[in-house]
Amino acid sequence: MDSLGGIAITSFLVGLSGAMMPGPVLTVTIGETARRLRGEERRERSATGAIEGTERRAQIRGALVGPLIVCGHAVLEVLLVMGVVLGLGKLLVLGPVKGVIGLVGGAALVWMGMGMLRSLKALTLSGRDAGAGRRQHPVLAGILTSLSNPYWVMWWATIGLGYIAVSMQFGFLGLLSFYVGHILSDLAWYSSISVALAMGHRLLTDRVYRGMVAVCACFLLGFGFYFGYDGVKSLVA
Repeated sequence: MDSLGGIAITSFLVGLSGAMMPGPVLTVTIGETARRLRGEERRERSATGAIEGTERRAQIRGALVGPLIVCGHAVLEVLLVMGVVLGLGKLLVLGPVKGVIGLVGGAALVWMGMGMLRSLKALTLSGRDAGAGRRQHPVLAGILTSLSNPYWVMWWATIGLGYIAVSMQFGFLGLLSFYVGHILSDLAWYSSISVALAMGHRLLTDRVYRGMVAVCACFLLGFGFYFGYDGVKSLVA
């Protein structure tokens, strides 16, 4: 992570690891996609009495759920990043502060990576109960579900702060590289979920999902040890 490209790539990989874990955002993505698929079918058949073209329109509406939810998620996160930078930016580049954040963030990464590996057998994208509940706009759902996710809060309080501290060594461009890499990971994952569900699970199975989570868990463990090592170096420098 000693370059803008390195920050963007590692931010993408770590962000993907967090995005892939089950939680409110994943649940509402599955639920809203399924709801839009069913709703489009009902409207088309009621209005025309035919099913020609209905499946394609339903797939498009369902596939858009993921990107729309990430829009709400991105709005919330850019505000959070701005708040952190405006209030803590000068402190984050200090050796002792960066060291403590590195150690805490590294420990959090290792803990999350181990948790991901332990949860592999139970992971599923079936979403059997995800379609119930009140309908809301996906952008608003992206904001509300992020706020209600304790995993998201913990991620930004530990790992997110660590990445911001590292990124700010490169100024605004470093911070932008971190944010773009992070948001692209959310966009890639949740868009793939809604597209896969809209296409009838042909693009993503539970087995593939578990394999991807396992790979990302290994990345988390590696980055966790890196953060810890970097934190120790900052404290003893």
